[in-house]
Formats: sequence, C-alpha cells, structure tokens
Amino acid sequence: MIVELPDLAAMESLGQRIAARLRAGDVVALSGELGAGKTTLARAVLAALGHRGEVPSPTFTIVESYESLEPPMVHADFYRLEDPREAEELGLEDYREGAALLAEWPERAGGFAHEAGCLSVTLEKVGEGRRAIVEAGLAWQGRMP
Repeated sequence: MIVELPDLAAMESLGQRIAARLRAGDVVALSGELGAGKTTLARAVLAALGHRGEVPSPTFTIVESYESLEPPMVHADFYRLEDPREAEELGLEDYREGAALLAEWPERAGGFAHEAGCLSVTLEKVGEGRRAIVEAGLAWQGRMP
C-alpha cells in the first residue's frame, strides 16, 4: 500500500491510524534515508497513543520506553549499531516484553519483516512531502492503517 504524505498533517494522520491498530507484540519498522520522517512518524504514533511532552530521538540512547501508554511502547533507533547482534546486547527482547516496538533503521538490528506482527513502513522524500510504502505481516492483515 502506498500512502502519499504531502505535509505534516498527513504524517500525523498516518501515525494516528497506526496507533489505533497497535497491539502489544507488534513492531512498526520505520525505514528510509536520513530526514525521510521516521522520527516524525514515531512521534505521531506516540502522541496518538496519548503521550504528552517531548519525544526525544533515541539516536544516542538507542531505546526509549513509554510504559504508561496502551499498549506500552518502545521506541528504538538502531542507526548507530554496527552489527545486528548489538540489539541483543541491549536487551531488546526484555524491552519488548508486553510492548509494541517502533523501530527506526530496523535493518541495522537484523530486521523484523520476518515477524508476523511487523508493519514495515518505508518513507521516501517526494518533493516537499513524503511517501510511505506500507507492508503488513500476517498479524496486520485485516487491520492495515
């Protein structure tokens, strides 16, 4: 599925639609070049789930948790990983227990597309806007945003 995102409002709308369908155990894998809007979309999802306040980019911390949301959320940015095994060393599975995961640069953590609960979103710059290419794992069938 391709979603045109001509402006910030469209990005926020996509984030709201994803948030409305999220379940614990899901992964939203956000791919795209630097500046494509991965963190912006992650912030839109978290805001739609009720998070108020700042959502720092986890580029340096790698993982941020939002346990008070429903479902609880983990926002990870794997850009700085040099080897997928580093995600294991971070204790990613422990963070994911009972939570949904927003994963920026998922390919640097070994990818998540093989998981039934993965919604892959590839963001591309198109002029002043963006385009999202959305692919759903089996668990997302019937609840595509």
